[in-house]
Amino acid sequence: MSKLDKESVIGVTALLVHAANIDENYSDHEKELVKEFIKSYLKEENSDEILKKAEEIEKNSNQLLNYTNIIKQNSLEIKKDIIEHLWKVLISDNTVDQYESNLMRRICGLIYFSDKECAEIKLNLLNSK
Repeated sequence: MSKLDKESVIGVTALLVHAANIDENYSDHEKELVKEFIKSYLKEENSDEILKKAEEIEKNSNQLLNYTNIIKQNSLEIKKDIIEHLWKVLISDNTVDQYESNLMRRICGLIYFSDKECAEIKLNLLNSK
């Protein structure tokens, strides 16, 4: 899998934090899932530090586009991985509400990722729980 640079990982992490916050219940479990994403790209970095930076960015920005532009420029492989991490966060509380589904539809549209593939990733994750 190709790499995301540190800035890109921070941006995508902010998007994951946004997804985790959308139901207004940002749990420790969701934080752990977000840190797993960080560690999968930046093994050498302190994931707590990156998470703090991303949480600050997310707090101060309601611009989804900033984050999706980073994703859009990457390979399909990386897009799939990011979509999978987003779904892991969203389904971690065993419910997906309309705001979460809507967020995923918007993100997929903005990064040119097919709804069908997005739904397949979600189903695979739900079936492996």
